[in-house]
Amino acid sequence: MLSPATGYAATALAYIAGAGGRPVQVRQAADACGIPQAYLAKIIHALAQAGLVTTQRGVGGGVTLNRPAVEVSLRSICEALGDPCLELRCILSEERCSDERACPAHEFAKRMRAQCEEFLRSTTVADLAAFELKRRRSTPGNGAS
Repeated sequence: MLSPATGYAATALAYIAGAGGRPVQVRQAADACGIPQAYLAKIIHALAQAGLVTTQRGVGGGVTLNRPAVEVSLRSICEALGDPCLELRCILSEERCSDERACPAHEFAKRMRAQCEEFLRSTTVADLAAFELKRRRSTPGNGAS
């Protein structure tokens, strides 16, 4: 499972990607995504330090993606935020998981980690933005047919 910070980051980046390259204010993204503004500001700062976004202060400023949304994977967001899901920890103990220290759940955990890794690498901010756009269009009362 992804950490709350990574989930918030993914949601906010999908929103930012939906702006089509126009800068988005942190406040605007926080409000639209239901994320506490101060928490999102810290997340955006970490993403900027990792080179995933650019921030610009002042009139006309805001947050923009540094690369096309199709090139920003969930894995890169996890890496930028140090998400614990990337740690190789045994599911039965606090020890580091390894083939040398295999436990009864080792093969199962290894397969699950490989599937999770594939999902994180192959799912992009563009995928998340497309999902959110489709969800908004299908929500009753938003003016869509």
